[in-house]
This record gives sequence, structure tokens and C-alpha cells, in this order.
Amino acid sequence: MKYRPLGKTGLEVSVLSLGASSLGSVFREINEEEGIRTVYEALDRGINYIDVSPYYGLTMAETVLGKAIKNISRDRFYLSTKAGRYGENDFDFSYDRIIRSIDESLARLNTDYVDMLFLHDIEFGDMNQVLNEGIPALYELKKQGKTRFVGVSGLPLKIFKTVLAKHDLDVILSYCHYSLNDHSLLELVPLLQEKGVGLVNASPLSMGLLGGKQPPAWHPASDEIKRVCGEAAEYCKRNGLNLAKLAIQFSVGNEDIPTTLVSTASPQNIIDNIAYAEEPIDEAALKAVLD
Repeated sequence: MKYRPLGKTGLEVSVLSLGASSLGSVFREINEEEGIRTVYEALDRGINYIDVSPYYGLTMAETVLGKAIKNISRDRFYLSTKAGRYGENDFDFSYDRIIRSIDESLARLNTDYVDMLFLHDIEFGDMNQVLNEGIPALYELKKQGKTRFVGVSGLPLKIFKTVLAKHDLDVILSYCHYSLNDHSLLELVPLLQEKGVGLVNASPLSMGLLGGKQPPAWHPASDEIKRVCGEAAEYCKRNGLNLAKLAIQFSVGNEDIPTTLVSTASPQNIIDNIAYAEEPIDEAALKAVLD
């Protein structure tokens, strides 16, 4: 496993990290014991960063992860969770709610601090509340030692520019913008590097578009993007290539992307994904798929 510096945080994070959303049965019903073994396999094979949220499985993911890490030395991994999103349409970025949220998460996670705390999916909230209450609450929690570093997460890249124009953040979490079908995250990299902000990339498979299977019905991608990704998957099948493997290798291969979160609750999947990340990419296969 390779490790890269995460902005100015001083953290050296594994280039492939574990997104724990799957522990909340977000994509399929999981076996809790298998989910816990997935965490153990990830840590034993070099992953040193895990991300979660109270939203995933409506606190289930944090609860299962808390069971997994309860008896693991805390210095073996970095941990992040989120605050502000608690249900499909339940958003609250008020100061008091963010302050309460971390205590609830810490109890479920069986730890007394997280390494990073993100405001979750801020584009769905009131931006004035995010800027004037939510982020100041993050600063207070950092001061209290309940989180070491603070940041925001979301899908539209423009929200990061809006926030960074008004606040100094340690980290941001972006998803689905640095993968085989979308490179737009690179537009943000110069600003992040200028400000020393750590970048967490997520979903190298673009929430199922690049997994070689039909994406979930709720997937927000356009029909055209789904069609093109489907054609790429069919091409890989015909030619004995593994689209998911290429997608992970592509995302972890860029030195400007410190870490990429991949989510699974399957021990074998995380073993395979780590193996993919550690192998050199097949440039000829990559070019054929991109073409």
C-alpha cells in the first residue's frame, strides 16, 4: 500500500481507503459479521483511513463500525465521520445540532475523537446556515479535541469554492468527480494545493456506473452517461478486462489525489480492491476503454 500526505494535516493516508457506507446496508442488505471482517481485512492489508456518517443506514453504519474498531488500537487508523445529514431529506447544519451530532457519533463509534469531521452534503442545506453556524461549530469541536481536522463534503464542485472563499478548512470530501468517466475534480486541485487543503476522493466506481453491472435505479447520472459506461462494461467483458479494476487503478494512480474511498462490506471485495490498487495499471487496456 502506498501513502500520501493529506494537505497540511500531517496525516499520511493510504491511497485506497475504506468508505463504511456499505456497513449501513446502503447498497444491499449485509451480514454484520462479514462487514466487521471487511474492516479487519482492510486494516490488516494496509488501509489506514475509514470514513462513515450517521446518515448511512440511519446510524447503522456507525454502529457496526463501532463494533469493529472497539478492540482495535486507535493509532492503527484514521477515522472520519460527518454531521448535518441524518436522513433522505433530513438536513440540519445549525450550530447546536452539529455540536450534539459529534457526541452521538462518538458513542456509536466507541471512540472519544475522530480525525476528521465533515459537514455532509452541504449543497442541500441553507448555505448561510452552513457558513455561519455549521462551520463555526466545527471549529469549536476542533478546539474541544473531539475532531482533529474539519471540512465539508458534497457533489457540486462549486460549493467548495464558495466555502473556501470564506473559511479556512483542513479537508474536503468530493465524490464521483475523479473516475474513468469524470475528471472534473482536477479543476479544483490547484486551489486546494494553494490553500493546503487535504483532498479526499470517493467512489472510484461512480456509485455503480463502473462496476460492470446495471447501476441502481436512483443513480443521478444521465441516460447518456449510463449508456456509455454500459458500453465500456460490455467492451471489457468481451475482451477479458476488469472495468472495476481499471477504475480503481485510475483513481489511485494520480499523485494529486491523496486518497480514494471505496465502499464495500465484503471481505473478498476489499481484498480484491486493495490488490488492484497495488498493481500497476495496464495502460493499453486503459486507453482502449477510454477511447
